Amino acid sequence: MTETDRQAVVAEGPVLLDLVGAVAHIRLNRPEASNGISIAFLKQFHDVIMRCHGDARIRAVLLSGEGANFCAGGDVREFASKGEELPDFLRQATAYLQICASGLIHLDAPVVAAVQGYAAGGGGLGLVCAADIVIAAENSKYLAGATRVGMAPDAGSSVVLPRLIGFRRAMDLLLTNRIMDANEAFESGLVSRVVPDDRLQEEASAIAQSLAAGAPKALSATKRLLWSGLGLSVDSCFPEEARTVSELSGTHDAREGLAAVIERRAANFTGR
Repeated sequence: MTETDRQAVVAEGPVLLDLVGAVAHIRLNRPEASNGISIAFLKQFHDVIMRCHGDARIRAVLLSGEGANFCAGGDVREFASKGEELPDFLRQATAYLQICASGLIHLDAPVVAAVQGYAAGGGGLGLVCAADIVIAAENSKYLAGATRVGMAPDAGSSVVLPRLIGFRRAMDLLLTNRIMDANEAFESGLVSRVVPDDRLQEEASAIAQSLAAGAPKALSATKRLLWSGLGLSVDSCFPEEARTVSELSGTHDAREGLAAVIERRAANFTGR
């Protein structure tokens, strides 16, 4: 397929959707904010995913982020601006993010994520966890980030990440917020393949096109069996994740954590 075969389905806004043959290309489109998630972003992302669910032409999905980063997680400036209303705001944001992650997992079509730069928080690392195949650029980096701002992981990552990379390594990443590079992400099982930065889109697109040419019912059934085989249903963890994120976001430490990230300084957590 060439760019001349590309059909724009959703051509404006924070999340775009193109159809290239039988491949739906979802593009996170807030490059100026490192594709940080906002309510408007999540609402359009949900709409785009539902379009993919309802279009019988789609046999594979390619998920990518515009600009230097795949997705840097939640928009911390928007979070910080909510003040005392942050818990109510995050109840809505977390619900939309969980619906989006679940929507990707439950798509019949396999989802290929192409990751460059940072994949952080529920919007970045969480969506990586929700993809079926992850193609990583050599420059890609993976960061949990939630506890750094006094919150907890979401988008199902609290249950999926340990099953992908193991309990001990997941606990390390989620508690310490250390950055995992592409090679470690591959060796741990978080990503499927690592490719040169300048070949990321080409390689990911080729894999998506190859999947689109496969037997759709067999691929869908295989995807369903593997996700079911994780044991604990990802969907069953969403209510507890949402409750925890909302509850923590109302604490002094969460407000301090957000301020520290915005001001590029160390946070002073007090346990309040």
